[in-house]
Amino acid sequence: MGHAGMAAAAVRHLRPAGAPPAPAPPRPALRCVGADERAPVPQDVFRRVLGSFATGVVVVTAPADAETPHRPAGFACQSFASLSLDPPLVTFMVGRTSTTWPRIARAGVFCVNVLGAGQGELCRAFAVSGADKFAGVRYDQAPVSGSPRLAGTLAWIDCTVHAVHPGGDHLIVVGRVDDLGASEGDEPPLLFHRGRLR
Repeated sequence: MGHAGMAAAAVRHLRPAGAPPAPAPPRPALRCVGADERAPVPQDVFRRVLGSFATGVVVVTAPADAETPHRPAGFACQSFASLSLDPPLVTFMVGRTSTTWPRIARAGVFCVNVLGAGQGELCRAFAVSGADKFAGVRYDQAPVSGSPRLAGTLAWIDCTVHAVHPGGDHLIVVGRVDDLGASEGDEPPLLFHRGRLR
């Protein structure tokens, strides 16, 4: 597309409040690296360099479903971000091999729990696979979805799954925000930087 084309596409998407959105530009052609091709960037280098970018840490939860009626779902996530004000949308990324994501997808709803600096152990509990992640964890139900709202977090965002898009070895999940809230305290957030919680 080139710089001029990208700039023109960006301008087309700027609009005054209340105006209908402009039509979306065509999607670029994306494909995986073939088995006989060299990857453009070695994975270890990619991981090391991108690890320089500090991210917040959340726990994404969902209510129990028919297949696991007594066990809610949840996993630690560092790829959460706000996406849109109108409509209110958030996004997170989850690996295609995640065993928790199918349960969240079946529920169709989730709650994002923003962790504080003192919740590193809680994060580690939700980062393991196969364990009872909610053992000993205090929570109540988010008001709209009924997803677990973990005690002591900095903020919570109650969502409905709005869209799911492919993103290489991950899925890009978009949630529509139905309700949200934040604590009144001033505890700093839990951060993930260069492979460590900080």
